[in-house]
Amino acid sequence: MTGRRWRALVCTLFLVLSTLARAAMSGMPAPVAIAPNVYAFLGDNEAVAPANHGIVSNNGFIVGQDGVTVIDTGSSYRYGRAMIEAIRKVTPLPVKLVIITHQAPEFVFGASAFRDDDVPILAHARTAQLIRERCAICLANLRKTLGEDEMAGSRVTVPDQTVNGTTEIDSGGRKLQLLHFGPASTPGDLAVLDTQTGVLFAGGLVLNGRIPELRNEQIPGWLAALENLRALDLKTVVPGFGAPLRGEAIMRTGDYLRELDASVKRAYKNGVGLTEARHTVQVPAFKNDKLYAIAQPQNVQRVYLQLEKQ
Repeated sequence: MTGRRWRALVCTLFLVLSTLARAAMSGMPAPVAIAPNVYAFLGDNEAVAPANHGIVSNNGFIVGQDGVTVIDTGSSYRYGRAMIEAIRKVTPLPVKLVIITHQAPEFVFGASAFRDDDVPILAHARTAQLIRERCAICLANLRKTLGEDEMAGSRVTVPDQTVNGTTEIDSGGRKLQLLHFGPASTPGDLAVLDTQTGVLFAGGLVLNGRIPELRNEQIPGWLAALENLRALDLKTVVPGFGAPLRGEAIMRTGDYLRELDASVKRAYKNGVGLTEARHTVQVPAFKNDKLYAIAQPQNVQRVYLQLEKQ
């Protein structure tokens, strides 16, 4: 190979690697078509870390006749801006509405990018209240974990539209059902059903391949909400974390909650102390799920302390 060809090859490889590096640095997943005009961005399902830029949860958008509805916005302003750019590559239609399903930090901080574009942001009233009251702490924690550069521009963005229960709306020329079954994974959970395709964005109610981190939950209400979802004619469910699901697979989240609750209650009844329970109460069927080593002891502690209050 001549020197000129070698230099050309090196330059080509450098450009390719630079492009790949920029893509990796952006951390932005490509939108996946779930159904006609329904798209999801799928996070990596791990714990928030610099390596994944905090892109761990799922969110998406629905393209209607005259506009786009976004469901959840990721963990940072940077991610929200990247969502907007990705949507523009799919459709020239404007974003008409953002729906926040619940207040977990992995789902809300991209909303500031949409607020800067004057897009209305909707959530359940209790979710809006919790964002206002608590999300400043969550934002500070994300800054510590991901760094100031990754979280640049991110801020607490309180929804400016709220609902108090199950509601049907027309957004962008698409009929959507906002389903609220009462306090469940959080006090203000919404699931978003696209009535045209039967695709449901489940928010915090359903996880796939990852155990939940209990924070503001009501386990009986959560189990009831899952039963209500099972009764619907759903074609595809986009969980808050993990790959899309169908059919009975959405009930695995409930299986974990039931077994966790029963196991902690047995330990408590048998006089096992909190410290020992954190180390010994297990849900073996879920040991290979994401976050199990981190979240299981914390979940045990939360359920245990609730029992002590009764």
